[in-house]
Amino acid sequence: MKLNTSRRPLPPQPPLPFEAALSYEQTVLFWSSEIPTEGIRVLRDCVYGPNEQHIYDVFSPADCYNAPILVFWHGGGWTNGYKEYTSFMARAATDLGIVLVAPTYRLAPAHKLPAAFDDALAVLSHIREHAARFGGSPDRLYLSGHSAGGHLAALVALRQQDAERAGIDAGAIRACLPISGIMDLHHPEPAKGSMEERVYSMVLENALADATLSPLCWTAGNRIPMYLSYGEFDSERVIRSNQRMGAMLAEQPGPCHVEMETGLDHFGTHTSLRHANSAWYGRLVKLIEKDLG
Repeated sequence: MKLNTSRRPLPPQPPLPFEAALSYEQTVLFWSSEIPTEGIRVLRDCVYGPNEQHIYDVFSPADCYNAPILVFWHGGGWTNGYKEYTSFMARAATDLGIVLVAPTYRLAPAHKLPAAFDDALAVLSHIREHAARFGGSPDRLYLSGHSAGGHLAALVALRQQDAERAGIDAGAIRACLPISGIMDLHHPEPAKGSMEERVYSMVLENALADATLSPLCWTAGNRIPMYLSYGEFDSERVIRSNQRMGAMLAEQPGPCHVEMETGLDHFGTHTSLRHANSAWYGRLVKLIEKDLG
């Protein structure tokens, strides 16, 4: 396992599709550049595969042992994004006694879906294999992510046979808490130039895979606790897909809860996690305490 404690230059990416996304990126990258690391063990660019995007960062509480691990995938519409989008959460997570792991993954259009899903399975297997090296428990995994990252977290949690084939034991994933995730990739007639159309023109390798790569199509029989959240002013696509998936999960054996974050938009649901007193961290801590109970 290659470990690195230094920062690397961020590789260039295509322009973001709209101004709000650019503003979000600038904000979270700035926050991530100034996180205080006193009392935090930082491991950067841990390699989990052959591609340059097969890397992740780890932020551990000092001297932790067998701690719960929060794996948080960044967003960016599957075409953009850096693991550094997540780093600003390090202080809050470690103050709560949680190991934060921030992976990145191959991006479209160079690597279309299911590449990012395959990478999400691969990194989770690698994290479990090396968890003890950064003070985490391989069997106490909590999955999350924002936007496209929330989609990946939910897909990994719900496609349990794929996870088991990747060496992720049943029961190792304790809960999934995707934030503003895109839970349904299907659209019958996406408008030209829309975000929905980009899914077909830039993201999916095969247009017919919009079903098999949609988390809401994998809810049957789910037993993993699923805690979905979205912003009051999120996109219609995000709101509707989370509400629909929540209704489907409510009919399954596993616990499910859907939360609307009052006053927040698509990007605010993530930037609100800068501080440990956010409601989302409160939900995560309750889940962890219940598991220990």
